[in-house]
Amino acid sequence: MVSFIELLVNGTGMADWEFTLLCAVSFLGSLITTSVGVGGGTLTLATMALLLPPAILIPIHGVVQLGSNFGRALLLNRGVIREIIPAFLVGTIIGAIVGGQVVVALPVEILQIILSIFILYTVWVPALKAYAVKKFTFVGIGAIGAFTTMFVGATGPLIAPFVIAIGKDRKQIVGTHAGLMTIQHSFKLIVFGLIGFNFGPYLPLIISLIIFGFIGTYIGKLALNRLPEHIFRGALKSVLTVMALKLFYDAFASWFLG
Repeated sequence: MVSFIELLVNGTGMADWEFTLLCAVSFLGSLITTSVGVGGGTLTLATMALLLPPAILIPIHGVVQLGSNFGRALLLNRGVIREIIPAFLVGTIIGAIVGGQVVVALPVEILQIILSIFILYTVWVPALKAYAVKKFTFVGIGAIGAFTTMFVGATGPLIAPFVIAIGKDRKQIVGTHAGLMTIQHSFKLIVFGLIGFNFGPYLPLIISLIIFGFIGTYIGKLALNRLPEHIFRGALKSVLTVMALKLFYDAFASWFLG
């Protein structure tokens, strides 16, 4: 007898346990982000990278991130700094077009190495600081962010320092960052659609990840504010580092060991 999960993964080539694991990680990732502020998106990306080829991972992760960021931007729309949107939009269009041309030409192993390095970077490199950020600066920020997101998916940490530099309060920072990431993920998905990616077979997975992510966010607000943050962050860094090294090793073994 065919199980419900088997029906959901039909046409994707995924196993039942892989689908279940990704839903669980989407829940956990949102829970982590809600409780400690960062790390959940990278955990989700790192886990997906171990189970899905990069050519499939990036667009699917983009849809999930689009849903998450759009929800936050909608709730905090009054805090969005709209003056920077036009410049950021121009840069995003340029970066997405250029990135879309490059990403389809790269071997899977190179994309895996890029992903592993990016994960290690977000885990271990201190946060960037941005000073004297002007409106026009967001043309370049949008272009670099859009180009990069075609390869690594979760580029929020690259854009966040510049939003923090111009934001006056928490609502402005969170709302503006969510708005900018919504723009980038939207254009990224348009580009992937134009170059022929078929989202159809993965819609059950995408919807499930968004739902479990929302549940994780809700429960995170209720239950995890009391966790010792330093212990939690240390454990998270360890898990992400192992995942990134595993991804790097798989690419190296495929490339050089055949």
